[in-house]
Amino acid sequence: MSAWGWWAAAAEPNALSTAPRVAREAKAAVIPCQGLIDDSLFYSIKRRTETALRGGANYVIYEISTYGGLVDAADSIAKYLIQQVAPRGHTVAYVTTEAISAGALISVSCRDILMQENTTIGDAAPISMGGKLEGVEREKAESFMRAAFQRAAEANGYPPLLLKAMVTMQIDVFRVRNLQTGKYEFFEGDRLPKDPNTYDVKNAEEIVGKTELLTLTAPKALEYGIARAVVKNRAEALAFLAQRDGVAFGPEPQVLETTWSEQMVSWVNSPGVMAVLVMLALLGVYVEFSTPGFGLAGIVALICFAIIVGSKYLVGMANWVEILLLFIGILLLLVEIFVLPGFGIAGILGIVGILLGLFGMLIRNAPDEMPWPETTGDWQSLSSGVISLASGFAGFLVLAWLLSRFLPKTRFMSELVLSPASPVGTGSQFGRTASPQGSGPVQVGQRGEVVSKLRPAGKVRVGEALVDVVATGEFLDTGTQVEIIAVNGSRVVVRKADGGGEA
Repeated sequence: MSAWGWWAAAAEPNALSTAPRVAREAKAAVIPCQGLIDDSLFYSIKRRTETALRGGANYVIYEISTYGGLVDAADSIAKYLIQQVAPRGHTVAYVTTEAISAGALISVSCRDILMQENTTIGDAAPISMGGKLEGVEREKAESFMRAAFQRAAEANGYPPLLLKAMVTMQIDVFRVRNLQTGKYEFFEGDRLPKDPNTYDVKNAEEIVGKTELLTLTAPKALEYGIARAVVKNRAEALAFLAQRDGVAFGPEPQVLETTWSEQMVSWVNSPGVMAVLVMLALLGVYVEFSTPGFGLAGIVALICFAIIVGSKYLVGMANWVEILLLFIGILLLLVEIFVLPGFGIAGILGIVGILLGLFGMLIRNAPDEMPWPETTGDWQSLSSGVISLASGFAGFLVLAWLLSRFLPKTRFMSELVLSPASPVGTGSQFGRTASPQGSGPVQVGQRGEVVSKLRPAGKVRVGEALVDVVATGEFLDTGTQVEIIAVNGSRVVVRKADGGGEA
């Protein structure tokens, strides 16, 4: 007889009962929990759960299909389910494929676990994206996870030792039958009972060894008291709950899916996409420093920074202090590009502000707290964020080198990237020719005449040379006399010359 059939037979009304059992009405809501567990999924689950509860649902069924994700996000979901949802509704984890690692933590944080046939649960040891956890670091991470699983075991009545074995490899777990009660109990290998009159020690069954992490199939999870039932589909899961609890569900439960915006935020916050955004933002800033005026590269950089900040804010990783630091940093960089000659204190402070703002967004903290990791989840979040930033920065260095080395030689990019000034001669293209022998670059103090309006970038004729320049925060019309006040590589900064009106 199947597990479901056995349970159904045991639940038959007593033959001596004279009054039929009246089922009370109940409303169920189904919330899929699929893919990577991250901060955006936490906020999505919270939104959908509150919607279900406000809609009158008293059974909230989370359909679990995940290989895990971020510890911090999983712990936030687990605490939310135990502390905030359980007092208002009956939480059920329905494992449809697998509940691995962080998915196992979310599952055991529900009051009931139902498993579809041919599914698994367990394997919840913490891992590090940046390397191998060993020694004190591993124990620190595992102790946090063990406490989280212990909290769930106490709240929902799951065997604590089995949940511990899902996190830690250094223990072996045995199942021993209590001869007095007839029930099975779980013991660690070095704590097995000795009294043969109380426990059937000779037939002790090893569940997991010291070199293994506990992962259970659906039948084993049912046998060991992790799952309440093994079912074939959602309808059978609802039937199990209805018959066990004496309730009657409506014809179809409400299914609350993630919105496209939640999926987009999750995608944007993934390490790979975040690395690309960081790379494009830095590349845009670099190109703006290398070209006159404010153009497409600057717009791309601002859009990337806006996406980074917006996505972090939506998942609770960015507070107003960090956003303000990033904004001030960008503002100082813009001042450095358009107003101040050369690269000085404003540019340095701008870069520092941007880096501090981005670093603060890697860790969830209140505005009055230092953004420094304290929990295992914080360290995992920091590790993932640092990898994204480092990958983005490495990609930026490669592309910046390619831009500076090859693209100025192309016809299109020669108009976007500043080149050293050179005299205009016969056969010049795009206002530039190769410098004739003996000619040198422009110098600070030289004067010239604006030949295309500076807004604030444009062209100035200095002697016989036509030079791409940037004015110091002002628009100058054609014919205005200007003076060169700074030359930094290919970037030439000018200002209106004293007494220099239009020619």
